[in-house]
Amino acid sequence: MNSDLLQQRARWLTDYRPQLRISEQGRVVSVGDGIAWVAGLPTAAIDDLLEFADGSRGLVFDLAVGVLGAVLLTETEGLTAGTRARLHPRPLGVPVGDALLGRVLDPLGNPLDGADAPDCPGWRRLELASPPITQRDFVHRPLYTGCKVLDTLIPIGCGQRQLLIGDEGLGRSALAVDTVINQRNRGVYCVYVLIGQKRSAVVDTIDLLRDYGAMDCTTVVVAEAGALPGLQHLAPFAGCTIAEYWMRRGRHTLVVYDDLSTHAKTYRELSLLLRRPPGREAYPGDSFSVHARLLERATCLNAAQGGGSMTALPIAETRQGEIADYIPTNLISITDGQIYLDRELFTAGFRPAIDIGLSVSRIGGRAQHPAIKREAARMKLDYLQFLELEMFTRFGARLESGMEKSIRRGRVLREILKQERLAPLPIEFQLAWMLAFNDGLLDTVAPQQVQALMAQLQSGVEASGLQLDDPRRQWAAQVRDWLRAWLHGDAGAQK
Repeated sequence: MNSDLLQQRARWLTDYRPQLRISEQGRVVSVGDGIAWVAGLPTAAIDDLLEFADGSRGLVFDLAVGVLGAVLLTETEGLTAGTRARLHPRPLGVPVGDALLGRVLDPLGNPLDGADAPDCPGWRRLELASPPITQRDFVHRPLYTGCKVLDTLIPIGCGQRQLLIGDEGLGRSALAVDTVINQRNRGVYCVYVLIGQKRSAVVDTIDLLRDYGAMDCTTVVVAEAGALPGLQHLAPFAGCTIAEYWMRRGRHTLVVYDDLSTHAKTYRELSLLLRRPPGREAYPGDSFSVHARLLERATCLNAAQGGGSMTALPIAETRQGEIADYIPTNLISITDGQIYLDRELFTAGFRPAIDIGLSVSRIGGRAQHPAIKREAARMKLDYLQFLELEMFTRFGARLESGMEKSIRRGRVLREILKQERLAPLPIEFQLAWMLAFNDGLLDTVAPQQVQALMAQLQSGVEASGLQLDDPRRQWAAQVRDWLRAWLHGDAGAQK
């Protein structure tokens, strides 16, 4: 017998006190579809953890007369009617700490990447109240995504809850992955939660994060499509708890929930199996509060609480572009803005297919750098006006010279805003192209020349070492020199 086991038993004997002990014991009445009905635990409460004699575990999810309904978190073949059950003395939680960076876990904290269990000194409950308003601060720090459209026209701040919404296959997850990749070397810890995804999609996401060097600052929480419904329900709460630990220690964190539409369907499935009364579209009446309880934990803490933040990027799916469905409207009302991806823009070749008219960031503009905010002030309005003017050209209407100039500028801007995935761009480059556009330096450029010019401009910015706080005249002079060299075919400048 090894020395550690002997020491452990010696501690047990030292701490042992003879006294009367009373414990409850229940038994399983029926089990099936990830649900177990248990009788004989009169003091059980919602969210209590159950242990079954066969080694399975469950979570109390519903209380009825004489029995309670539990969702299974782990299940063995030995779990049958008559199996004994007892309450676990500890609430449900996950290990937390820096050891989780670069790891792939299930919602219970068990490793899925083939490595040993992470050595985490901390432990945190899954269900916690959101920070009170006295601990919160205004969103004042930008979170750069590397996307031209988002960083300039629909900005996101640290501590914001920004919804990614659109039909399947339009690039919602790709936009979220790009945002996580852009946090490399920025001091932002990321948690990517995959809910109900196919195993192939899970592997592809993890491989992308690893190939682009983002796994060093990322924890991936996975509850794939074949997992128990109870695990799929707990997955976003586990990811939120892991990020909340870092936020409480003054770190800036980012959580991606991919996606909450699947999570809502899982919760509906569990509720119907537990015989709860259905509401609109068969969802239970408390489906709104489940997502509100989750997303309200994302915030920016004040200096007295460490100044950390947790930014949430929940993803929701629409059907045929119907943004007024039950779950999308719930999430829109909870979050601080939405990024809407449109199928018509996607099929027309505008990538990322973000509909600027239907997308909004309600508080991200307060966190923008003054230089970026100044240049982006009228750009969104000008672009929306261009879209309206362009519609008239389809009918062959004759336009004035001023309108023709606006249409030419709008088409150039549309080409500028196009961007390939997995290519996040630095914020200094965003300022450079906005200066060039606002100062009219791109008015004579043909739309088909825009991408080559942007590549030249980006290389110039990276080589110059200019910072956002540098004077505008210095930026404008440098941008003018780069464009002049490119327009005159300066081979040395193009290199």
